[in-house]
Amino acid sequence: MSETRQDIGIGALARRAGCLPETVRYYEHVGLLHETTRTEGGQRRYGEQAVRRLTFIRHARDFGFSVEAVRELLAMSDQPDMCCDEVDTLAKHHLEEVESRLQ
Repeated sequence: MSETRQDIGIGALARRAGCLPETVRYYEHVGLLHETTRTEGGQRRYGEQAVRRLTFIRHARDFGFSVEAVRELLAMSDQPDMCCDEVDTLAKHHLEEVESRLQ
């Protein structure tokens, strides 16, 4: 499948990322997942990049990252030339929060 092809429906995207279509719509609504093209009938169509992004979002949320923290991580990943120190700082801060909750 080509990177630029947008031929995955919302149900298939959700299944491939291990979530529900409502979750896909929610992540689009809050801006974590980019809005996508639609068919003439209004059906959403996604590509492989959306599968990777949604899978990343789902895993980050499973690890307990807040929506805002995921937004920061995605912003950082959208800028591959960015220094890794910022990602490291965010991850360490999250680890501290988790450890604090465990205590």
